[in-house]
Amino acid sequence: MAFRSLFLVALSAALTVAAAQSVEAEELSAPEAYARASSGEITLIDVRRPSEWRQTGLPAHGEAITIHDPNGLPAFVKKIATLLDNDPARPVALICASGVRSSYAEKLLEQAGFTAVYNVTEGMLGGRAGPGWLKRDLPTAAVN
Repeated sequence: MAFRSLFLVALSAALTVAAAQSVEAEELSAPEAYARASSGEITLIDVRRPSEWRQTGLPAHGEAITIHDPNGLPAFVKKIATLLDNDPARPVALICASGVRSSYAEKLLEQAGFTAVYNVTEGMLGGRAGPGWLKRDLPTAAVN
C-alpha cells in the first residue's frame, strides 16, 4: 500500500512538471517573439484593435488581424487560418496590449485545431509577464 501511494505521488509530481513545461513552451517574451518572427520561424499576429495599431504601430514582422472582427470570432479564426495557408501546425505567436486578449485568442486557435500557438504574454505595453515590446525598444512598423 505504501509503495502504491508513493508511486501515485511521484506520478502526480511528474505530470505537474510536464504540464508546467508545456505551458511555459506556449509563452514567448517580446524579444523571443521578435527573434523568431524576424527569422521566419513563426508568424506573429497582433490581435489588438486597429486604433491601437495606429497609436503604437505593429510589432516589426507582425501581421494585423484583430480579435474584434466585426463578423465575430469565427471570422477572426478564419483570417488566421488563411494567413497560415490553412496549416494548423504552422507556428503562430499572438500579441496584444498586455497578454489578456492574446491569451484568449490562443485558446480559440487551439480549440480550432491549431497545434503550435504561442502567446507573447507581456504584450506591446507590458504587464505582469514583463515590460512589453515598446519598453524593450523593439522595432515597430507604422500602420496606414
